[in-house]
Amino acid sequence: MWSYEKRLQFPVNIKKPNANLAQVIISQFGGPDGELAASQRYLSQRYSMPYREVAGTLTDIGTEELAHMEMVSAIVYQLTKDLSMEEIEASGFDKYYVDHTTGLWPQAAGGVPFNACVFQSKGDAITDLFEDMAAEQKARTTYDNILRLVRDEPDVYEPIKFLRAREIVHFQRFGEANRGDCSKSNHTKYNH
Repeated sequence: MWSYEKRLQFPVNIKKPNANLAQVIISQFGGPDGELAASQRYLSQRYSMPYREVAGTLTDIGTEELAHMEMVSAIVYQLTKDLSMEEIEASGFDKYYVDHTTGLWPQAAGGVPFNACVFQSKGDAITDLFEDMAAEQKARTTYDNILRLVRDEPDVYEPIKFLRAREIVHFQRFGEANRGDCSKSNHTKYNH
């Protein structure tokens, strides 16, 4: 059972719509390295994790990723909510608009819809934790790319910078879990 605080983890207050930025940032909602995939990966992996402390870490980070998904969704929505039809057509946002208006729908920046195949859950503690560390690094790289594109938009830049910093913390926590609890694991039982 989770408690929900009705506020974003970091404030999002975008004053000027920008469909071009929304179209790239949406990748962190429904793209292959986005927050939706991360939340589902960690919350799925927690059930087969043999170490309570690591299962707790997966739960903590998985729920935080849901909060990040909420932030990304707020950013995308605020970037698109007051667009004129001229801005929609000029930016190329018209293709998305036809199917979703300005509603949030999980997809990558290239338009590829979210697919559960982008996250892994193997049921092996070490395999899953290495997957998680790689996922956090890929998300950090995506945020680095987004930061280069939004550098002149402080209302967008600051929340994205916050999200990027959290990817680094998650990477470190998964690394600590792998070195701590999983180093005790005896994987020789699988060898013949």
